[in-house]
Amino acid sequence: MVMLAKQYRLIKDKDFVRLAHRGQAVFCPEMGLKWVKNDLPYSRFGVVVSLKVDKRAVARNRLKRVIRAVLRENFLMFRRGFDFMILTRAEAKGLNYTQIKGKIFRLFEKGGLIQLEK
Repeated sequence: MVMLAKQYRLIKDKDFVRLAHRGQAVFCPEMGLKWVKNDLPYSRFGVVVSLKVDKRAVARNRLKRVIRAVLRENFLMFRRGFDFMILTRAEAKGLNYTQIKGKIFRLFEKGGLIQLEK
């Protein structure tokens, strides 16, 4: 399994807090997207799946893996220079890969964050 390279991941707590407080947001019933400029030549991504989605770690981690796979495979389509945080809601639990991919693309389009040229 190929992961998103470390430089493209949000890891530090302070980055998540900054996004939560200062980020712009768009939502759909199953998930949300928050973003803020990061002054870097590339974008970074973080995924949040809370205990409200599912109490079982196995289910939460599976959802995170699917979301990260969508982000990794479509990395070049998203605008550069931003920190992104995907927030999941309980309704996302029953979705398959294709449905999750559609929801993520809808969120990025809604926020005007799809980059058409490379």
